[in-house]
Amino acid sequence: MTTASSLPIPAKTLCRAQRAVRCAPFYMKLLAAMRSQSVSLRAISDDRGMLNGYTRQPLSDVAVDHHLGWLMSVGIVRREVDGQGLTDSFRLTPIGRQLVEQWEETGRPDSTGSLPDYVLNAKNRWVRLPTWLQ
Repeated sequence: MTTASSLPIPAKTLCRAQRAVRCAPFYMKLLAAMRSQSVSLRAISDDRGMLNGYTRQPLSDVAVDHHLGWLMSVGIVRREVDGQGLTDSFRLTPIGRQLVEQWEETGRPDSTGSLPDYVLNAKNRWVRLPTWLQ
């Protein structure tokens, strides 16, 4: 079995993923929890997210789903699947695991993005070519 750190992930992909996490309204505690277990949307949204130490401010279910949707697009998290299909829970992908490991080693887990980070993240998030043009 391959570990997260042994997967060949392009530097550009890792840079985009790091920027997306820095610009997201979540603390590293959420990603660390997702590494070992699935975390439900309800545990992240509203005041529960702040009480659990997952969010910087209270977020609605829709806002949490929206931000996690972007982290899914970047390849950091995935939706948990059960026998019935998709659930409202999330887990880390190998890229997400690698990022958490890197940030735990450097000791800077909850840094926020700079203004250029937010601009580049918004550009990547909103100005994307359709897959058939790439």
